[in-house]
Amino acid sequence: MTETELKETIARIASPDEAARAAAHAHWAKLAKPLGGLGRLETMIEDAAALTGREDIVVSRRAVFVRCADIGVVAQGVSQTDQSVTRAVAENLARRTTSVCRMAETAHCDVVPVDIGMAGEKVRGVLDRRIADGTADFTQGPAMTRAQTIGAIEGGMRLVRDWKAKGYTLLATGEMGIGNTTTSSAVASVLLGCDPLLVTGRGAGLSDSGLSRKLEAIKKAIKLHHPDPEDPLSVLSMLGGFDIAGMVGLYLGGPLYQVPVLIDGVISAVAALLAVKICPASKKAMLATHVSAEPAGCMILDAIGLEPMITAGMRLGEGTGALCAIPMLDMACSVYQGSTFGELSIEAYEEQGSQP
Repeated sequence: MTETELKETIARIASPDEAARAAAHAHWAKLAKPLGGLGRLETMIEDAAALTGREDIVVSRRAVFVRCADIGVVAQGVSQTDQSVTRAVAENLARRTTSVCRMAETAHCDVVPVDIGMAGEKVRGVLDRRIADGTADFTQGPAMTRAQTIGAIEGGMRLVRDWKAKGYTLLATGEMGIGNTTTSSAVASVLLGCDPLLVTGRGAGLSDSGLSRKLEAIKKAIKLHHPDPEDPLSVLSMLGGFDIAGMVGLYLGGPLYQVPVLIDGVISAVAALLAVKICPASKKAMLATHVSAEPAGCMILDAIGLEPMITAGMRLGEGTGALCAIPMLDMACSVYQGSTFGELSIEAYEEQGSQP
């Protein structure tokens, strides 16, 4: 896919179906419960209706894509472990023994680990969508070429298309890559127009000296590349990673193929912000599940204009926060399919506006 073809493809993304949203809202009002009693759960169902164009919402078949990629800037000592841990976790994802796999069993969600840019041998049981053997060190040059960036985005869009064809109705984002809180913080700093210090955390538990190296690497890269926040593809290719680019593709594929996509933590949220910068209409497929404990968590969701369902201080990654929201959505759908005031012979509530 060329950049022109990408632009032509995402130009097909339509605005939300407001008639379907209104129908879902009206359906909630008929149910035997206080009006708006389920809060954000109700509006998320309405958002899904506006995306799919259907009042009846089905999210029974779902999958979380865990994008695994190696990050070149790890060479600058920005993490407490090396990239071998990325491979180790990918192997355990294939064995279904990681945290997200345990949680997925409870949430009745399939886990799909994806190699989008790991170094070394391929991992059996991990879907091979590798663009290259890891990104370059962004303190020395661009993390990816523009063509590689577009290739990773295209791959994410194709996953949505393919999994929808298999009958999946809800997708979630996840990632695994040692060093990717450095790349996501760098991208966030540029897109939000703020000092890296405000959006950079300790990741998996960096020491003070490690955090200092992380900040210096980000500042050095931004000074080297002078990324233009009005050119999100350029920001992504200079400072991002294959994992982030692949998630951008999921967020663009969601509205294109009318499949809701759950945003996980701060790295997933950075990818969501990039997708909105590339195509503002892509926001209609995004459901914010939780707000990360990382410094940029709230700032990024605010920039997108989304409210999270959960505030639990999570920062594990892998898609774990997104999976926490699935049982809540299941319960919301159960109520949505429940009894109306009429069926229970109860007088319906009416909107009465503000009280004096």
